[in-house]
Amino acid sequence: MDQHKQDSSTGRSGRPPLSEKVYTTLKTRINRGEYGSNEKLPAEKDLSVQLGVSRPVLRLALEHLRDEGLIVSRQGAGNFVRVRREPALGYTPVETIADIQRCYEFRLTVEVEAAGLAALRRNDAVLAEMMQALDLLSDATGSRLHREDADFAFHLAIARGSNNQYYAETLKALRDHIYVGMKMHGDALMSDGAAALEHVLGEHRGIYEAIEARDAARASAVMRQHITNSRERLFGGGMLDLSM
Repeated sequence: MDQHKQDSSTGRSGRPPLSEKVYTTLKTRINRGEYGSNEKLPAEKDLSVQLGVSRPVLRLALEHLRDEGLIVSRQGAGNFVRVRREPALGYTPVETIADIQRCYEFRLTVEVEAAGLAALRRNDAVLAEMMQALDLLSDATGSRLHREDADFAFHLAIARGSNNQYYAETLKALRDHIYVGMKMHGDALMSDGAAALEHVLGEHRGIYEAIEARDAARASAVMRQHITNSRERLFGGGMLDLSM
């Protein structure tokens, strides 16, 4: 079987695509310091042999690493681990329920606008990234599970689709904060049963369809409704008064 076709098909089986496994392996090596800051990665032909994958699959993984800002390509020289610096954006850790509510409040400004821009600017690669995340969410829903990683990947793909790096970088900086809310929301959904999980999956599909149709107004509206619904499902009637 063609390795590239094999990679693209595994996303619907409930297992991560082969390129995502390679990406995770390389990311782990970088984070552990096996490949140091500014160190050149092995040549593609050597890496593909080491990891037992085809070069097209390896290139998908390397592209993901570049998108995450972990490596950089230098023309004629290869791929290098990016020099690590302090992040431009930094947020204090989530410590209270009020912090989670504030995070939702902030997402309602950033992600709503990003969804509208993504509808106007997205390309086929962004749609494919969104669909891959949707497939993972669908598989999890069928197993009565919620996957925070796939949920976040879906929202990050939309931010990338805005073609404005500030939206994507903001979501990356907020990854841990958003994960807290997504984990609590997912736990609430699973306790409510399959219908609740299916409903949220439908919300994600509605966002995808609006962006695919290049309907900016609808994309913003359904994103706003999705985040609002998530917040209300999590907090119910227990929204906090954040007045100073």
